[in-house]
Amino acid sequence: MSDSNNSSFSASAFILIGFPGLEAGHFWLAFLLCSLYLFTVLGNCTIIYIIKAEQSLHEPMYLFLCMLAAIDILISTSTVPKMMDVLWFNSTTIGFDACLLQMFCIHSLSGIESTILLAMAFDRYVAICRPLRHAAILTTPSIAKIGLAAVIRGVILMGPLPIFIKRLPFCGSRVLSHSYCLHQDVMKLACADIKVNIIYGLIVIISAIGVDSLLISLSYIFILRAALSLTQEARLKALGTCISHVCAVFLFYVPFIGLSLVHRFGKIHGSNVHIVMANVHLLVPPVLNPIVYGVKTKQIRQRIMGIFQRFTR
Repeated sequence: MSDSNNSSFSASAFILIGFPGLEAGHFWLAFLLCSLYLFTVLGNCTIIYIIKAEQSLHEPMYLFLCMLAAIDILISTSTVPKMMDVLWFNSTTIGFDACLLQMFCIHSLSGIESTILLAMAFDRYVAICRPLRHAAILTTPSIAKIGLAAVIRGVILMGPLPIFIKRLPFCGSRVLSHSYCLHQDVMKLACADIKVNIIYGLIVIISAIGVDSLLISLSYIFILRAALSLTQEARLKALGTCISHVCAVFLFYVPFIGLSLVHRFGKIHGSNVHIVMANVHLLVPPVLNPIVYGVKTKQIRQRIMGIFQRFTR
């Protein structure tokens, strides 16, 4: 790491870091990451299996949940294995093209997840505010089209990010401030004008995360207004179907927006706040989403209990 600022590092590679100040505990932190990754894969695969097997869960909300679970697995797979490699084996070098690929996967999958969360909010809006039209609006073909649109949107919006990085020269430090590659982190190492990268990054944040979070907020304003006109029992039942989604929204957007603000406006040198927020953003939601939906969804909870009972007999 001490040679990271000299010319011995190839222009075709970057240097990743672990957790500054906790180098002595990297070996054990890797075990924690490994456990989180295994729980992410197991938990989300279980959610997908149960929804596929349980006929009563073949509804729009849970079909979108399957998409969310698949995205969480892919996001974790694109980041955690390399992080464990850094912590366990001190393999801090990542090739330039590999860094761009990881960057594209992280940002595009995040964009897709944001769109799926918006689709889930739309599902709750239609179910509560337009219940008689719910089945007609959110048919299986329309859900498949929404999922495809989410993928296309994520790829189109985030695709230019690695292209803009590819055109930049890097002649100084190659040391990134995370254990994986983020656009806002890599572009700061360039020894050239990065105004285009900054502007496009802001456009992506506003047009994707900003618009999605605004529309989700509006959908819940309409949901609350519609719920207030119901009886108390019906109101609690309607709002109860939204709790899991609200938790997933907060788990995704709060760390994401916080990390973006820290990178753009905060002074990150000498502070580990950005590292903590980045790891929370990518590692925590994939772990907690299956728990939230498992606890709040009766059918999923019962199937999980049945699986455990079969294994413990």
